[in-house]
Amino acid sequence: MANNAPLHSSVLRAERLAATSARKAAPRRRGKLAVKTALSALMLVSAAGAAGLALCLHDLPPVEAPKAVAARSAITVLAQGGEVLAEVGDLPGDDLAPGQLPQSVVAAVLSTEDRRFFSHFGVDPIGIARALAQNLRAGGVEQGGSTITQQLAKMMFLSPDRTLKRKVQEVALAIALEQRYSKQEILALYLNRAYFGAGATGIDAAARRYFDRPARELRVSEAAMLAGALKAPSRYNLIADRDAAIGRAKVVVANMADAGALSADDAAKVAGELPHLTVKTKAPNGGYFADWVVDQVRGMPQTWGRSVTVSTTLDTRLQKMAEARIESALATAGAKDHIGQVAMVVMTPEGAVKAMVGGRNYFDSPYNRAVQARRQPGSTFKTFVYLAAMERGVSPTDTVLDAPVKVGNWSPDNYLGKYRGQVTVRTAFADSLNAPAVRLAEKAGIRSVSETARRLGIESPLRRDGTLALGSSEVGVMEMTGAVATIASGGVRPDVHGIAEIRDTTGTVLYRQQAEAAAPVIEASAVARIQDVMSEVVRSGTGKAAALGRPAAGKTGTSQDYRDAWFVGFTGHLVAGVWLGNDDNAPMTKVTGGSHAARLWREVMVSAHDGVAPVALRSPSQGRLFANVAASSPDTADAEIFLQRVTGG
Repeated sequence: MANNAPLHSSVLRAERLAATSARKAAPRRRGKLAVKTALSALMLVSAAGAAGLALCLHDLPPVEAPKAVAARSAITVLAQGGEVLAEVGDLPGDDLAPGQLPQSVVAAVLSTEDRRFFSHFGVDPIGIARALAQNLRAGGVEQGGSTITQQLAKMMFLSPDRTLKRKVQEVALAIALEQRYSKQEILALYLNRAYFGAGATGIDAAARRYFDRPARELRVSEAAMLAGALKAPSRYNLIADRDAAIGRAKVVVANMADAGALSADDAAKVAGELPHLTVKTKAPNGGYFADWVVDQVRGMPQTWGRSVTVSTTLDTRLQKMAEARIESALATAGAKDHIGQVAMVVMTPEGAVKAMVGGRNYFDSPYNRAVQARRQPGSTFKTFVYLAAMERGVSPTDTVLDAPVKVGNWSPDNYLGKYRGQVTVRTAFADSLNAPAVRLAEKAGIRSVSETARRLGIESPLRRDGTLALGSSEVGVMEMTGAVATIASGGVRPDVHGIAEIRDTTGTVLYRQQAEAAAPVIEASAVARIQDVMSEVVRSGTGKAAALGRPAAGKTGTSQDYRDAWFVGFTGHLVAGVWLGNDDNAPMTKVTGGSHAARLWREVMVSAHDGVAPVALRSPSQGRLFANVAASSPDTADAEIFLQRVTGG
C-alpha cells in the first residue's frame, strides 16, 4: 500500500491537472469552433450573396441600349375657332441636348435632388449616410439616398417595384451609366424623362404645360417650382395643389441658397415671386365639354397610342356667355331659393353642341350634370305624350277633359289643384295640366309614349305605368335636349356630337363627323302640331318667361316638391335645355320650370341670337332639306350657310 500511495497521489494530481487543462482548453476549443463556424457562415453568406447578386444581375439590360422615352400620347381639344380648351395626357415637348439645359433648372434640381452629382460615381455613400441619419432623427423617411443617376437608371430600365433585386440592379446600372455617359448627358437624359405632373413628361413639356413657355425661357422661380414637383409630381404641382406646390418650391429656393446657387438676397426675391406665379389652367373655357369630348376620344381605337388634335363644335363666345349668365342668375337666387346646381346644353337642331355647362363651377366639382346626371323631367316629358297622341290623329284644336282621373291607385292633381273641364289640347299643353296629359297617355298607350321618346333619342330606362306621362322616369339634360332637337329640326333625329374632326401629329385625319341623309322619325303633320303647342307654351303658357321676341317653342317641367326645374326649348337656329336643382335631391324653394329655369334659358338664348335675324321654326321639309345638304357637304358650316339662305336667316 505504501507503494500505492504515491501512485494514487500521482493519479489524483494527474486527474486534477487534466481537469485543469481541460477547463483551460475548453475555451480555446470553443473559440476555435466559433471562428470556424463564423468563417463557414461568412463563406456561406458570401456564396449566397454572390449567388443572389448573380441572380439579381443576370437579366440586367445593357446600358448601350437605353429604353427610349415611351411614345407620348396627348389629346389637345380645340374650340370651333381654334382656341385650346384642354390638353390631356403626356404633353409633347422638345428633348433638350446637354448644352441646352437651362442653368436655373440645373441649379434647382441639383441643389435639392443631388448636390454631389458631379463628384460621385453614380452612387453616393455620403448622401446615403446623411439621409439615413436624417431619417433616424425624424423617426421616418424624410430624405432619400438615391442619386439622379440611380433615378435615371430606374426610369430608363426598371419597373417601380420596391424589391431588393430592383435596388441592386438600380445601383449596378447607375455605375454603368456613369461609365458610359458624361455627367451632362446623364443630367439631360434625366430632365428629358422626369415626370412633372399634369401629364408633362420632360422639362420642356412641363415648362409649356404650366407656364406656356419653353424650358429655356424659365425664370428662376418657375424653375424652382418645377424642381419641387419632382418629389411627388401628383401633389406638388400648381394645378393639383397650389399651396403645397408653393411650399415645396420655397424649400427648393432655400436649398439653392444653402448650396450657393443663390445669394441670400436673390433667394428672398425668388421666394417672394412664388405666390404670384400664374399657371395655365386645365381648361380655361368649357371644362365640362372638354372632359366629355376627351372621354369619347379615348374610346376610339384609331386614336390609341397617338397624340391627336380634336377640333370641336364648341362656340367659346356662347360658352363664356352662358357661364356668365348662369353665375349672375344664381349669385343671389342660388342661396335665396336653395338652388345648388345647374346644367345646360345648347346645340344646333342638327346636334352640334355649341355650349355645355355641367355645374356651377368646374374646378369645385367636375362632375358633369349635363351628361352624367339623371333627374326627373316633370312636365317636360309631356312633350312625348302629346306627340304620341298627335301621331294618332289628335289636333291642337281638339278638346280633352281636365277633371280628376285615376289610373289604378294613382290619381294625379293639377299644379294648382283646380280643374277646368273641357279644354283644347293646345291649352292643356301650354298650361301644363296634368289630368289631360294622363288621359292622352292612356289614349295613345303608355307603350307608344315610351316608344316615341325612344325614337326621338331618350335612352334612359322608362317606367311602364301612367306616372311616365308626368315625368316620373329620370333622364339626362343632354338626351332631353337632343330629343327636343328632333322636333326643332323638323322631325329628323340629330346625331348629337361635339367632335368635328380628329387629326394626329402628321395631319392625318383619323375621324371626321359625317352628316348622313336621315329619314324623318316624326310624321310631318305631327311635327307641325307639336311645334304649335310648344310655341303656345312660350306665347301664353307656363313658359312666358322664356319669350325671346322671335319664334320660339319649349316646355317647362317641375318635379315633385320642387326638386327639379326644367326648361327645354328651341328657335329656328338653336336648341337649349336647362335644369336646376340640388345634388342631394333636396327641394328648392318653390322654383319651377316656368320661373328661374325659363328666365335663365331666355337670357342665354337672347345673347346667343344677338345679331342673328329671326327665322320661323323649321318645317319638316326644311329638316329633310338640311339633312340632305349636310350629308353631301364635306363641311357642316357650308350646309348651315345654305340653310340660312333658303330660310331667309
